[in-house]
Amino acid sequence: MNANKRREMFERFQVANPHPTTELEYNTPFELLIAVMLSAQATDVSVNKATRKLFPVANTPSSILALGVEGLTPYIQTIGLFRNKAKNTIATCQILLEKYQGEVPRTREQLQGLPGVGRKTANVVLNTAFGQPTIAVDTHIFRVSNRTNIAPGKNVDIVEQKLMKVIPKEFQLDAHHWLILHGRYTCTARNPQCWNCMVMDLCEYKSKTPTPPISTPK
Repeated sequence: MNANKRREMFERFQVANPHPTTELEYNTPFELLIAVMLSAQATDVSVNKATRKLFPVANTPSSILALGVEGLTPYIQTIGLFRNKAKNTIATCQILLEKYQGEVPRTREQLQGLPGVGRKTANVVLNTAFGQPTIAVDTHIFRVSNRTNIAPGKNVDIVEQKLMKVIPKEFQLDAHHWLILHGRYTCTARNPQCWNCMVMDLCEYKSKTPTPPISTPK
């Protein structure tokens, strides 16, 4: 995809959604960090259901640490991999208190030093909580980048590097959210809704679906 097409794509995203943000519910950088940690291999909907019960009870490193693994588990047991996530959450809270005075660090290296925090989680926190132009390549962004040909790559690291290189600077802060939402609701894994896509004419996907699939009566 050439530079003119890329610019036009993000201009359209911006017009349609000028202030995109995560669908995870949070009020502080710490709440966001915990929500993103819990969202690994889980839906934002399932995480929000859990944190709506957890955060009114405990939403600081000290209060969650006080719960311990056994106390935290009942709040998050509806989320996939909840046992490991409970252990990592408690360990992270302890490190935040011991090394960072209970504050969420603002560098990728420091964030990735926390248990259960990989590059993708760190990028989400840096972008959404601290306004840094990072892109956390999840399955949606990876699919959209390859399918549209905006930044094709064999793995998430290559796609991230390409996106940061080719996306115009004025769109880099919000590109992460636009691409996720586009992949989640329009450029879906199965049966992409090309007929309802605002960038269909720019997309270089060869197998476009120009009309909705016809549902057969049962």
